[in-house]
Amino acid sequence: MHTRHHADRVIERTRASDDLTPLTASWRRSALRHGLDPAVTLRAPRLTGAELARRREALERLLHVAAAPIDELFRLVGSSGCAVVLTDAQGIVLDRRAAPGDARDFDGWALAPGADWSEAAQGTNGIGTCLVEGRGVVIHRDEHFLSSNIALSCIDAPIHGPDGQLLAALDVSSARDDASREITALIAATVGQYARRIEAAWFRAAFPGTRTVVAGEGIEALVAVDRDDLAVGATRAARRALGLPKTGALHPQPLSDLLARAQGQDAEPGGLVRAERAAVVRALARSGGNVTAAARALGVGRPTLYRRMRRLGIESPTQSPVQSRD
Repeated sequence: MHTRHHADRVIERTRASDDLTPLTASWRRSALRHGLDPAVTLRAPRLTGAELARRREALERLLHVAAAPIDELFRLVGSSGCAVVLTDAQGIVLDRRAAPGDARDFDGWALAPGADWSEAAQGTNGIGTCLVEGRGVVIHRDEHFLSSNIALSCIDAPIHGPDGQLLAALDVSSARDDASREITALIAATVGQYARRIEAAWFRAAFPGTRTVVAGEGIEALVAVDRDDLAVGATRAARRALGLPKTGALHPQPLSDLLARAQGQDAEPGGLVRAERAAVVRALARSGGNVTAAARALGVGRPTLYRRMRRLGIESPTQSPVQSRD
């Protein structure tokens, strides 16, 4: 598409009062909020080496856990002329994978480490628009705001941190003429899957010493649970499934209460009694019903354990194999 024709089309649509599409909303932000001209050629501003090093250091652990998934994604798409890019939440490129024969071309597009691909700097584009809207986007060729970027197809997905805050964007970009909308739509699903993998890996790394529980539909709805069965962290998908605040540190609370509320049930009373009962039942199960061994494991005497069993409604294993009266 001729650059002048593209610029005219963009300006026309930003002025149309009846055009409420997400793409036009992004074009309006680019023109009105950021004061960009679609006809002007801009190359993404670049940080100095020292500035980029500081940005990378701030997200060093994320870069570490993301390296393997990014390498794997690049093996899937790199042979078709695509680059894989990871940015921070401000749209600064922190890492990139590109084939040696394609790297120079992407450098020419300023799609390289240290470049600023925020919407404020480059108008509507995959990275910047993904970060503004907090969702996966595909910006295909002439959907870019700047005429100078309409040869690119950009496919992006957001990555959220353990506190639910937007942390980064995962991008696959291509400048091939034969990159069709259908192909980019297929790649978009894959990019989203790898973004969730990075998010899950970063979440697990952020809560060492806990176990991870899936608490919703899809493997991305993860809850970190400590040794006392308290939920101490949740991914964005889990927060949505459990009705938790979207962002911020999670106040520790019983996992069973969270799951009950999510299912529309009231949390059961008597938490200490339930915990004691569960501990006794587990000890009896581990000892194969041997009350003496179970008492030893619990650090109490056999008569004490029998009294607790009666109080908690747990039948003696000699009467019925470790069952409780409901």
